[in-house]
Formats: sequence, C-alpha cells, structure tokens
Amino acid sequence: MSTVKATRRGWLGSPLQRREAIEGYLWISPWVIGFLIFSLGPIIASAYLSLTEYKIAGTPEWIGLENYRQAFFVDKQFWPSLWRTVYYSVALVVLGVSLSLAAAVLLNQNIKGRAFYRALYYLPSLTPVVALAILWRWLLQPQVGLVNTMLYQVGIQGPGWLTDRDWAIPALIMVGLWASIGGGRMIIFLAGLQGVPKELFESAEIDGANAIQRFFNITLPLISPVIFFNVILGVIGSFSVFSVAYIATEGGPNYATWFYMLHLYYNAFSYFQMGYASALAWIFFIIIFILSFIQIKLSNRWVYYEFS
Repeated sequence: MSTVKATRRGWLGSPLQRREAIEGYLWISPWVIGFLIFSLGPIIASAYLSLTEYKIAGTPEWIGLENYRQAFFVDKQFWPSLWRTVYYSVALVVLGVSLSLAAAVLLNQNIKGRAFYRALYYLPSLTPVVALAILWRWLLQPQVGLVNTMLYQVGIQGPGWLTDRDWAIPALIMVGLWASIGGGRMIIFLAGLQGVPKELFESAEIDGANAIQRFFNITLPLISPVIFFNVILGVIGSFSVFSVAYIATEGGPNYATWFYMLHLYYNAFSYFQMGYASALAWIFFIIIFILSFIQIKLSNRWVYYEFS
C-alpha cells in the first residue's frame, strides 16, 4: 500500500508542481482548442468529404475513391494545372533562392549605407498581395503599361505579358521574384552568412584562395542548411500560388495561368463541388509531403550540419 501511495505521490508531484502543470495547461488551452476546432476538425472533415459527392446545399453521398479517379483520369484541367504549377515552382525556387543568396552576399559586405540598402531590398516584400497584383497588372499592360513604354523608348516591342498565353507565367514569375528576393528568404541567408566563422576565410586567404574559391569551398558548404531550409519553404510556397494569379489573370488567358490551387478554388467555390475539391486538397498534401520527403532524403548528400 505504501508503495502505491508513493508511486501516486511521485506521479502527481508536489502541490506546487501540480499547480504549475495546471497553469501550463491553461495557458496552452486556447491554442489547443483553436487547433482542434479550426485545424484538426477541418482536416478530418475534408478527408471524409473527399470520399463523398458533396455540394454545399446537399448531403454528402459516399462514393469512395471516385473523386480521386476523376482527378487522375477524367478531369481535363487536373494534369495541365499541375504541370503549370511545377513549371512556375521550379523557375521561382531556382531563380528566387539564387538571387536571394546573391543579394544577401552583397548586403553582407562592409559597405557604406548597408542598412539603407537592406531596407530598400526588403520593402517590396511588405507589399500586400492584392496591391502587388494590381500594381503589376497595370505596369505590364501591353498598350499603356510602364514596362512596355520603357521598352518602346529603346526600340523594343514589348510582349503582351499577362494577356499573352506564352508570356503569362513568365510575367507572374517576374512578379514573384520582385516581391520575394529581398524578403524573409534574404534575411535568413544574411543570418546564415553572419554565422560563418571569419577565421576560416582568413586561413583560406593566407593559403592563397581567391574570393570565388572561398565562396564555393567555405561559404556555400557552411550555409547549406540555410539553403536547404529556404528551398523547402520555397517549394511549399510556390506550389501554393493562388492570390497573385487569381487577381492578376483569373487563370487566363485561355487557362495559361490556371494553377493547381486555382483549379481547387474554382471547383470548391464556383462549381460548389466540395467533395471533389477536398480530394484535390488531399492530393496536393500528398504531393507536398512526397516532395519534402525526397528533399530531406537527398539533403544528406549535400547539406553540411557540423557548423549549423
């Protein structure tokens, strides 16, 4: 009996420990309740709805995996919207990460007015996405837009940009780069660069290594965890492209910017196919999960963690 009481007393702890535990649970309870209601609940509901035929005004009707079969084999816009998203994502991640790293390297130099230049590079990322899309839709207007007007002044006939099927996605990539190069990704790179030991550069310089050799043999390996982090976030963010395309082009012209998330949105809130839209959301989750898993596995070959 004494052993049982001692065990119970040890598990429950002292009155002070119990009080601290209760206070801790109370402090986290708003987040837990919010997560259960606004995150976990909808996740479970969407998993169920993805297996049903459900329109907002009706009652869900169980159809099993029919929505998934329709997505892969019937829906004429599923694969094209996915490939457009892949094209946009690959271009934006490769160019965005590279240019953000280049900007961070430049702004990490000991130059006069460095703080001003850092703020100047960061400002575009503060532009709300709605204002961003409207601003660039005006700048890229084929007849009176500022971009084509400036090109005309130097003897170049500007393209149709957002109104041209061949130029619409490149135009959105350009908009995405303008808004993201100097944003949070560059700040993360700056933090990583400042964590590289200066002693290594000094030793390499004494050994005769030039700036390019020091960058590729010291800087890049030591900030590889930061590069990997930014690549992961970049892939997830670029695959989720929606707002700028919805506002600037509404998926046009002629489905040229009809990305995966637009396809999901229109099925849910224009065609009211909530069951099918839920299936599209779960397919999207699986794609992102697989891509992240592959990147994590491949990171063992090039990410160097000793100094991270």
